[in-house]
Amino acid sequence: MQPTISIPQHWPYPRFNLEQHTQQGIILGLYYYPSGTELAKQFNDGWRYVLMPNKNSDEISYLQENQIQPLTPEELFSEITAEIEFYQQQISILQQQLAVVTGGFTNA
Repeated sequence: MQPTISIPQHWPYPRFNLEQHTQQGIILGLYYYPSGTELAKQFNDGWRYVLMPNKNSDEISYLQENQIQPLTPEELFSEITAEIEFYQQQISILQQQLAVVTGGFTNA
């Protein structure tokens, strides 16, 4: 079963998705200030996003939708390619460790 998020029909749909890579970082969360609420009066209504600059950071930023810039297709391709290469290296290391533990015999 796929996890789902329900958004009330009278709210606009968010422009960005969870885990989306942007110029400002990776989107970890989002929340909405509905118009007519105290938070919306104080900070403007609309979507807010929680971003982390990169996976190795402990920094978090909270940005409005208009403060976020998507990556270009080339930038996104580069980030995804780098991530694939990282995980391929991790798999190779784990396979070597497994070979040592099993004496070279695996079911793979």
